[in-house]
Amino acid sequence: MVRQREDAPETEGKLSDAKIFEKQSSDGVSWTVVSPIVFTYKITQCENLLDPNNDTLLWGHLDEDHLHDIKPQVVKRFIVIDDTVHQLYGAKVKEYFDSRRVVYKILPLPTTEENKSLELVTQILQEVHDFGLDRRSEPIVAVGGGVCLDVVGLAASLYRRRTPYIRVPTTLLAYVDASVGAKTGTLPQRQLSNGMAEILKMALMKHRGLFELLEAQGSQMLESKLQSSDAASACTTRVAIETMLEELAPNLWEDDLDRLVDFGHLISPQLEMKVLPALLHGEAVNIDMCFMVYVSHLRGLLSAEEKSRVVRCMLGLNLPVWHQDCTLDLIHKALNERLRHSAGSPRMPLPTALGQAEIFHDMIEDDLLSQAHHMWTSELSPVSK
Repeated sequence: MVRQREDAPETEGKLSDAKIFEKQSSDGVSWTVVSPIVFTYKITQCENLLDPNNDTLLWGHLDEDHLHDIKPQVVKRFIVIDDTVHQLYGAKVKEYFDSRRVVYKILPLPTTEENKSLELVTQILQEVHDFGLDRRSEPIVAVGGGVCLDVVGLAASLYRRRTPYIRVPTTLLAYVDASVGAKTGTLPQRQLSNGMAEILKMALMKHRGLFELLEAQGSQMLESKLQSSDAASACTTRVAIETMLEELAPNLWEDDLDRLVDFGHLISPQLEMKVLPALLHGEAVNIDMCFMVYVSHLRGLLSAEEKSRVVRCMLGLNLPVWHQDCTLDLIHKALNERLRHSAGSPRMPLPTALGQAEIFHDMIEDDLLSQAHHMWTSELSPVSK
């Protein structure tokens, strides 16, 4: 490491790329640390995750070049699993770790949106502490939907710095949004549609071909639970993950608040919390996206035909496109709340064509919001039909 004053040339003896700049002032001495951070993580898509011959769940998070140097004689794993998933697959998870002679603890928890709390995090931390893990070589494994992955991820970060953490999503939404894990075919149709909303989000923002695939074959993919042997299902999840990573990887710490992945997440947090548990996350996101498609249309960014195609695609994916609690007052409140958390600058991702989008930094005019809400309601509300 180089310790360097702002008024002095760089000294010799550099041991890393990190630098310390020292500055004297009338108030005292200050040091500025410039430390480049390299963050590496793996995403693995595989089948037969619980096959005893499959190493992914045990060693898939490690660099293969150094795997043999890291493998300990005694392997320990702490597994947090959603209790519904545990009822369905708990015996197979246990069988997998038994067959691999792993010292393990399985903790089933009710990881629903209603139960998402710090108390749940604290419970995990206490159980991990009692079990005992090496913070470098023994990862915490999370098996469940998005709430489970979020809660366990927070617990891992609080337990010890850089505690390894493996996410195994068991819902389609977690699979394409968290971009990790193995696909499951046990979900009810509503949960699959719920996940399709996040896939559609990436299609509308970045990939016309993905949108056209959802438009043409979305209903069939839902019927097959994305398990059909044709290429459509595999292509859909793969492109959704790739487009998500293209947006997330350069901006992991959200230094840049201009994020296309925020489409559908401007109004939906307020709506989702207001009606919880009536709407699933992806359903609330889709209602948000649908309304914003009308905003884009009235701004002259989307044609009437493009707007209609998007709505038909959403309906084909069995997603809600309107909700009575998504009032104009709620929309104003949500957008104002969004502005408050956006460093004072509006950031509105809006589609400008099918598969293309831009970030807009001007507030949506009240008249336009009102017109969009009226058109949206008159065209899509069941009451108005």
